[in-house]
Formats: sequence, C-alpha cells, structure tokens
Amino acid sequence: MEAAVAATERRAPTFLRAARAAAATTPLALLLVSPSLDAGVLAEDRTDALYHSYDGGGVQVTGPSLLVRKGDNKQFSGALNYYVDNISSASVDVVTQGSPYSEKRSEWSGSVDYLHADTTMTAGYTRSDESDYQANTFSFSISQSMFGELTTVTLGYSRGFDDISSNVDAAVDESADHQNYHVSLSQVLSKNLLLSLNYDAVTDEGFLRNPYRRVYVLDDPNDPNGLANFNTPERYPSTRTSNALSANFLYYLPYRASLKLGYRYYADDWDISAHTVDLRYTHPLGSRWLFDVGARYYQQTRADFYADLFQRPDQQNFMARDKELSEFKDYSLGFGVTYNLLKKPYGFIDKATLNFNYDRIWFKYDDFSDVSGGGPAAQAPLYEFDADVMRFYGSIWY
Repeated sequence: MEAAVAATERRAPTFLRAARAAAATTPLALLLVSPSLDAGVLAEDRTDALYHSYDGGGVQVTGPSLLVRKGDNKQFSGALNYYVDNISSASVDVVTQGSPYSEKRSEWSGSVDYLHADTTMTAGYTRSDESDYQANTFSFSISQSMFGELTTVTLGYSRGFDDISSNVDAAVDESADHQNYHVSLSQVLSKNLLLSLNYDAVTDEGFLRNPYRRVYVLDDPNDPNGLANFNTPERYPSTRTSNALSANFLYYLPYRASLKLGYRYYADDWDISAHTVDLRYTHPLGSRWLFDVGARYYQQTRADFYADLFQRPDQQNFMARDKELSEFKDYSLGFGVTYNLLKKPYGFIDKATLNFNYDRIWFKYDDFSDVSGGGPAAQAPLYEFDADVMRFYGSIWY
C-alpha cells in the first residue's frame, strides 16, 4: 500500500512530507500505510485516535485522525480512516506572493484485505478534498509469502485522478493523472535481522504546478543587483516520471530492543535526485513502557527548470520558483514513548496504549532566497526554518 500513500501525498508540500516521514515510524502510521504488513497474516482488529500538530516556517497544521480495523479472523479484514489537516499559512511563498490564508483538507480512505493461504490481496480507495483540489486514488496490491514465510514479495499498483481549481481565478479547471507501480521484498536474514527492499515507479501527467505560484523576475535584466517582481506565472512540463529505491534493515537486540537503518534513493526526469537516510532505536522498559529515538537526513538537487531569480519572463520554456524543486536539505531528530494501559486483557479489549511522538526538523535551502524583506534581489539571504511535529494518539486492540 506504499503506492497508494505516495499517490495521496503527491501534492503535499515538503514540510508535510518530512513530517509524515518522521511519523512513519509510529505504530499508527505503519497501520495507515500498510494494512497487511505480511502476506499470510491478517492485521489485528484495532482502533486508533490521533491528534497531530505541525508548526514551522509560518505554517501551522493540526487535526485529528480516526482509524478502525475489523476482520473475521479468517479471510477478510477491512479498515476505514478519516484524516484532517487544518492549515493556517503565512509561509515565505504566501507573504511574498499573496495573503495569509486558512483552509481544511479532509481525507477518507478505506481498504479490504483478503487472505488465502499465504497470499494476501488488498484493494483500497482514498478521497481527499480541499477548496481547490480534489483527489481520488484507487489501489490494489498482492503479497505472497514463501520459503516457510521467510520471504514475502508484494506487487502494487495505484491510479490517482486529481481535479484542480483556483480560489482566485474561476478560469482554472485542470486535472492530473498519477500512476504508481510498486514492488517490494521482505526477507528474514536471520532470527534477529530483517531486510526490506522497495521499488516504486511513478508517472504523472496533466496540470502539475500550483496555480497560485509565480516566478521571481528582474525588473531590469541589465541590472542583476536590482529589484524584481512576481508578475510571471510558473510554467511546468505536463509529464513527470520518477523512480525510488529503498532498503531497510531491522535488527532485534537480545534485550527486546530493536535498531532500524534505512536508505532511499529518488530520481526523476526533471533532473531531481534525492537521498534519505534514517536511523531509529527502540527500547522497552519493564512490561508497560516503550521508548524510541531517531534521526533522519534528506538532501535533493534542483529541477532543471528551477531558478531562484530569472533574468526575464521568457527566459526559457519552463520556469519554476517552487522551493520544493530547489536544492535543499533537512535534518530531523525525534523521540517517542508508548505506555501500555493494561497488564492483561480487560473485557473485549486485548490491549490498549497511549503514545506520544515529537520531531524537530531543520530545513536549509541552498538556492532559494527569502525575499519577504524587499530590497535588491541579489542581497536576499538564503531561506531556512525549523519545525516542530507532534503526534498524540491512543490505540486499542480487541
């Protein structure tokens, strides 16, 4: 189901993608991403209620999420999820090209797993709604366990259909089409070591830019140190093809702890390449506490049609000043704590936990200037900001 997640997050800005990457180590996030983590075993019945918060770069994002999973303990298991982003933005893009705004993004998703022997098939649907963007994503995956359940192979496909409009220009009525092909291999290398390999190929076609964003162009092309303006809309290619390959090692330590090391490489035909490295350590304390700490590093190159400052409005066919297409890096450090509320099952509840996770993320842009202060374009400082990400949630198994 990673293919479905990739499709639904395609429009998410860099800060939200980084926040969700940090959150992807939590049990709730794993359940949302992959309803059936291993072929041959249905996911456990459970309910999760989450509240998330992001604050950084002039942007605040908060909201709840509720997920319910229930199966027949034999062949079928289904999950429903409701997720909300309440966004309040006065980011550097907004204050230089428009006015602060607030909006709400709501998302409904559902999936059904069917288990037959060592094969698990999953079908899913996600619907995301904003005032100017609606996305529908359909997905299907099949997983097969083999060699005594030491090896699991998963094939997945998702198709997304987006409708794009504008809150300031009624003439904008566009669409985009996204396809994701996914293959993964999970291999038990030893009694303590697990390897996961993943590959995704993604094709995007249609309206792939933000209808509000404009490029930064010098008022006088003969004066590189002069003033500039945002009077020229961005122009993007109508197609994009990307590939991503990742490897994750999970090592179980003798004292019930675990160590996870992951690496991901990304490249697309817009000339962007990216590297992600993450490390996480999980440690139990007694029978009711679980602690984890982690670090993540991300770095990418810029798109071939991106520029911080253009000399003239017709400088090239495609022009962009989206900082997410620039050369930048981000670092994150975080921790999590889980408390088991029950020493033993109580009534119909087998297990219940309270969980808290926090991550601090530092973004540094290598060729994107903060021009919010005005003045000559060449004198603007490079942009950077910090962000705080928090998730608090409760889970019950039944």
